[in-house]
Amino acid sequence: MIASVNGRVAAVSPDGAVVEVGGVGLSVQCTPGTIARLAVGEQARLSTSLVVREDSLTLYGFADDDERQLFELLQTANGVGPRLAQAVLAIHPPREVRRAVSMGDLKALMQVPGIGKKGAERLVLELRDRLGTTASDTSLDGPPAAGLGAVAPVAPWRDQLTAALVGLGWTSREAETALTALEPVAEEQQLAGGVQVAVLLRQALQILGRS
Repeated sequence: MIASVNGRVAAVSPDGAVVEVGGVGLSVQCTPGTIARLAVGEQARLSTSLVVREDSLTLYGFADDDERQLFELLQTANGVGPRLAQAVLAIHPPREVRRAVSMGDLKALMQVPGIGKKGAERLVLELRDRLGTTASDTSLDGPPAAGLGAVAPVAPWRDQLTAALVGLGWTSREAETALTALEPVAEEQQLAGGVQVAVLLRQALQILGRS
């Protein structure tokens, strides 16, 4: 198993990154939130999980070991594969996933594309006693884990999105245009409990794609 990769970020795309390790470029599938904290040319460390299929080997990357472990644990639930587990973490940080499962918050779980009411109920039933409590997850209470090397402190959402969009090939001016359009959305998210960078990144890409 490849538990982590540490090297220079050679490329960034909407669904992953290429990290050079020992002269080899490894393609790593990441959530938008993780991608937003990567920059081409910078050093980065990602916790990883290798998913082996008959016709493919897919490496999934995460900001820290806790996120990777939750990704693997989610897949122990009936009907949850790696793509759906990654989708859960793209919408909710680990702390929110644990809270939603432990509290039986079906509405929060159903925000994930691909999870309906029955799927959310199944996650709660099968994982409630295995995910731990939100008290054990302090990832949102202090500085983020140093898993991404050069990006130790999490920057404000505008800085994160700008870095991600520029890394994907957009100009600073184009990124600023998208961010300005998303300011009302970010304000609503802040009032509702916190800005969701992953969601904003997807919306920014849709705005820039239309333009």
